[in-house]
Amino acid sequence: MQNLYIETASLDQRAVTQFGLTEPLMMEHAAMALEQTIRKRFAHGSSVLIVCGLGNNGGDGRVLARLLEGDYSVSTKHNIHQHYDVIVDALFGSGLNRPLDSLTQELLSCLNSADAFRISCDVPTGLYANGILDPYAFKADVTVTMGGLKLGMFSDAAKEVLGELIVADLGISRVRYETPSIWQLLDASDLRLPHRTSRSAHKGSYGHLSLICGEKIGASVIAGSAALRFGAGLVSLITCENIIIPHELMQSHSLPSTTTAIALGMGLGTEFCDEELTKLLDNNYPVVLDADIFTHTMFPKLLHRDQIVLTPHPKEFTQILRICTIADIDVTTLQNNRFEYAEAFCAAFPNIVLVLKGANVIIGHHDRFFINPHGTVALAKGGSGDVLSGLIGALLAQGYNPLEAAIQGSLAHALAAGKSPKNNYALTPFELIESITTL
Repeated sequence: MQNLYIETASLDQRAVTQFGLTEPLMMEHAAMALEQTIRKRFAHGSSVLIVCGLGNNGGDGRVLARLLEGDYSVSTKHNIHQHYDVIVDALFGSGLNRPLDSLTQELLSCLNSADAFRISCDVPTGLYANGILDPYAFKADVTVTMGGLKLGMFSDAAKEVLGELIVADLGISRVRYETPSIWQLLDASDLRLPHRTSRSAHKGSYGHLSLICGEKIGASVIAGSAALRFGAGLVSLITCENIIIPHELMQSHSLPSTTTAIALGMGLGTEFCDEELTKLLDNNYPVVLDADIFTHTMFPKLLHRDQIVLTPHPKEFTQILRICTIADIDVTTLQNNRFEYAEAFCAAFPNIVLVLKGANVIIGHHDRFFINPHGTVALAKGGSGDVLSGLIGALLAQGYNPLEAAIQGSLAHALAAGKSPKNNYALTPFELIESITTL
């Protein structure tokens, strides 16, 4: 995991006051990181355009020009008809605090349309600290960010412009430069799969997930299949009537006595009345909630339950915020302020683990927050969310605490999609489940 910061200017100042760095020295190191990025990818003689602003970001760009001069054909003045192998955006970086003017928008439009490799210094110009993205923002192939990771680079919108991300030191190691943060970025190496180490275990050793199956049977079957393939010893679909389901899944009309966790909402519809659901949930089992349960009349009663994970997509989360009287907003407002509303919800309900779906998934609990940046557009398909709920439910059933189940389920979900050999438009939920088995 890596720390994420709303701003890093205070960390820069701390490096000056506590470790004796100077602004010119930090600028030199920033430029050296950009230089190394270019030298690793492009041969001597390649043409490099460095577009510099007036502040420190522009200063980094001007130092870069000095470091490359002689080995590369360097220009700091943009000629609209000239071809460049590399374009470096050193206009504003993380210092942008006002709307882009029309001249800057015109320049960025031209740079984005150029047939060149694009590198951003610190933060792509047009990406604001809160993660909001200007329509004309610089679209980087690589972003070399300075000192530490900025939270705003992990909004959903930022994924369109960030490219590959490199963190450059400013003359001091990240261990010294950084301070503790309530926001963390999940790395692929943080994945911990539910491998079975005991040689004398049996199916009951790995829990029993009871999934309440409503009128949309397919969603429940997908979630149940995902849970079984992610280590749950037993998976039962709780139904009102007998239905045809895969043979490896069990079926019951009441909650089995061996239940260790519950999954509810995926495909629920209106199959169960409040009285039936109340009876099924009259227990202290950990539960993962998704989809239809968020608009159910029972939902507010479940918010004060212990060991609970919610997995809403953005529209569902706006409904949850409205039900909880936290905010009455539309999806666009939420997406422009994902971090703020995730913090507000988790402060109001510190017992709940929130998994806010999106291009960059937010996982929050009380005053700790994690971002999973590994998702791909291959997951933008019906059924993908049911797989995620099944994975989290499987881990809850196996005894994982809700936060760890959410983190590990989300990581497995995203990384499995990323390693699938299918084209990103072709991945189906069951192919995703199969990919999870080979992580």
